[in-house]
Amino acid sequence: MIIDMPGTTTGEVTKRLVRLREDFGVITMGRVLTLVVCTLDSSEAEGAIEAANEASHEHPCRVVVLARGDRETETRLDAQIRVGGDAGAAEVIVLRLQGQLVNHEDSVVIPFLLPDTPVVAWWPRGAPEFPSQDSVGRLAARRITDATFAADPQATIKRRRCSYAVGDTDLAWSRITYWRALLTAAMDEPPYEPVRSVTVSGLRDEPALDILAGWLASRLDCAVHRRTGPLRVELRRSSVSIAIARPQTGVTATLTRTGEPDQRIALARRETRDCLAEELRRLDADDIYAEALAGIERVTYDQ
Repeated sequence: MIIDMPGTTTGEVTKRLVRLREDFGVITMGRVLTLVVCTLDSSEAEGAIEAANEASHEHPCRVVVLARGDRETETRLDAQIRVGGDAGAAEVIVLRLQGQLVNHEDSVVIPFLLPDTPVVAWWPRGAPEFPSQDSVGRLAARRITDATFAADPQATIKRRRCSYAVGDTDLAWSRITYWRALLTAAMDEPPYEPVRSVTVSGLRDEPALDILAGWLASRLDCAVHRRTGPLRVELRRSSVSIAIARPQTGVTATLTRTGEPDQRIALARRETRDCLAEELRRLDADDIYAEALAGIERVTYDQ
């Protein structure tokens, strides 16, 4: 069910939500959090809603989408309520802001926050420089950004260290979860020699690789190099080398170890919905993510 409410107010939207609960049995008692999605404009809202709907099957929530419009036009609020099959396991409220409302996102979203449940803020694109200081970010226990779609992804993920606050994370971090698991498992086999050097290679504008290099630098006391080239991570020990490589658009990686047959491993690129669902599983501080950000400073970038 989709209900459009053009030229409305937050009070009218709240009243309509109450009537929906009374007339159709739409409930919010089972919601575990409020996910506030801050989009640059209405054109990108649908993709974010689709990802949030998929994630809501694991984390039933109220999704409040703030779609920013033109600051210079007449102040206006257009709303849309989605429930049932159009909202996954969530309850979606789309708020399209025009005029001065664009500068007061927090005031618009506060009436729709579920009581006694945590708030998570997500910026699919155009995240603020300091998410924890943003008006919506201050309301949230967890703040999710995505450097992948920034104008300069590599510079953006590097700046995340300077802006980091407890509760911050980035979907570039979730995109390497399987890579981290495979590398950890590959190293947990003889010979148990220290890693002498690491090379992380891939697209320049893939911030997941930068934070992967930072994570390796924070975990291993060795030189870590980041290069532009084929997608590949290689760890070199004194007597053996371990490498994981995958075509940029492939779904299967090859694990190579000195003196042993190659292994084929399923390793597809993770979709935004899967990364979002993973980040919604935890609302506490992600210390490993913070250490990986700090580790980027120790990475050597080879041109």
